Amino acid sequence: MSNPGDYSAVRRDIVAQLKKPDYDDGSAGPVFVRLAWHSAGTYDAESDTGGTNGAGMRYEAEGGDPANAGLQHGRAFLEPVKEKNPWITYSDLWTLAGVVAVEEMGGPKVAWKPGRTDLVDDSKVPPRGRLPDGAQGADHLRFIFYRMGFNDQEIVALAGGHNLGRCHMDRSGFEGPWVNNPTRFSNQFFKLLLKLEWKPRTLSNGVQQFNYVDPDADEDDEPLMMLPTDISLIIDPSFRPWVERYAEDKDLFFDHFAKVFAKLIELGIRRDEKGVIVNTDNVKGGYVSAAKKSNTATGPPKNEGGCPRAQGGCPRARL
Repeated sequence: MSNPGDYSAVRRDIVAQLKKPDYDDGSAGPVFVRLAWHSAGTYDAESDTGGTNGAGMRYEAEGGDPANAGLQHGRAFLEPVKEKNPWITYSDLWTLAGVVAVEEMGGPKVAWKPGRTDLVDDSKVPPRGRLPDGAQGADHLRFIFYRMGFNDQEIVALAGGHNLGRCHMDRSGFEGPWVNNPTRFSNQFFKLLLKLEWKPRTLSNGVQQFNYVDPDADEDDEPLMMLPTDISLIIDPSFRPWVERYAEDKDLFFDHFAKVFAKLIELGIRRDEKGVIVNTDNVKGGYVSAAKKSNTATGPPKNEGGCPRAQGGCPRARL
């Protein structure tokens, strides 16, 4: 068991949880990045609600949101880390896990600061419906991300997170990986988005995505996919130039991604001149580390067709 404040020990314990031979593509890294992103993506700048302070996914109101389907695996993978470091809050653990995962998968070093507290009940859990809908287009992306305080360049940079992981029909309703190596952080997402011919395809659940049909692929090869929101990045005249720049310059993309991901995981956080968090929950309750939860993944119920029943079937895919 580590000493309180020993974040180097926590980082080492997170790294030890990354290799998962029986999960997805053999790594928990992509789901750790998604967990950090979803814990932050509920932020609303106008009302100053949501964001990474609180770890609301510990409660059914947020954790049971179909938008968060599959993240129960990421949370469960981090329970051994929580067990060895019981002093760390879940809100710090989840965001740090995303940062460590990006770095360990070959991505840039992302600035991270501790101090988030865990909510003591679900009264401040943000309402559902604040995360992006992958079936939509450019206007929707701006509506969602402008609400959090991001601009067009930052939207495209964050979309580069699709270099990691894959979609699952029983979670988002979409199916397949974006890139050839979904456990290695790179700018391949942008290169493939521009280079390949993406054709619309309707899945067995009625959800439409875009696939690249490789004429030389073997019968068992899994086709690459893109979401409608991904395709909107090369159609929209403001988004496309950034896609082109990131496809051409990996260093530029890494620099911009590091900055915007650091901004993302600070959403909903207010710090004083010394970097100490001054959010009301932190002031009233201090650094509250919630009790450890189960190592077993539990999540939203599913239909026979593979999608969560809530909201009438397949939920919206999340960026």
